[in-house]
Amino acid sequence: MARKNREEGEDATIDMTPMLDIVFIMLIFFIVTTVFVKEAGIQVNKPDGTMAVMHKNANIFVAITEDGSIWMDKREIKVDSVRANLERLMAEQPTDYVIIQADTKSKHGIVVEVMDQVKAAGIDRISVAVRS
Repeated sequence: MARKNREEGEDATIDMTPMLDIVFIMLIFFIVTTVFVKEAGIQVNKPDGTMAVMHKNANIFVAITEDGSIWMDKREIKVDSVRANLERLMAEQPTDYVIIQADTKSKHGIVVEVMDQVKAAGIDRISVAVRS
């Protein structure tokens, strides 16, 4: 068999273009399929509970503090704007659950008003967060 002799100026190179294409496609795939959780943005003193169940696909949290302020997506909002904020968040990432994190000393009436706004936004599954 005849061997091919290389000339001195000829170097073996590897074409990196297909590998870079695959890396960029994988990066785009992981960015698109990532789930972003919309935290409330404030910590509250949640009531104790023994029968707590964590919903895996819940990614929108609404916090109600002791003084009655409502926090959503790391911003303080008013009760009347809960529905509009929920609709905006659901347009970004649809979900069937909203978790309300109400402080143990928050007023029941405010929690019910927030729940009404969540229902008006079209979400039927509302959970109240507890400390287990």
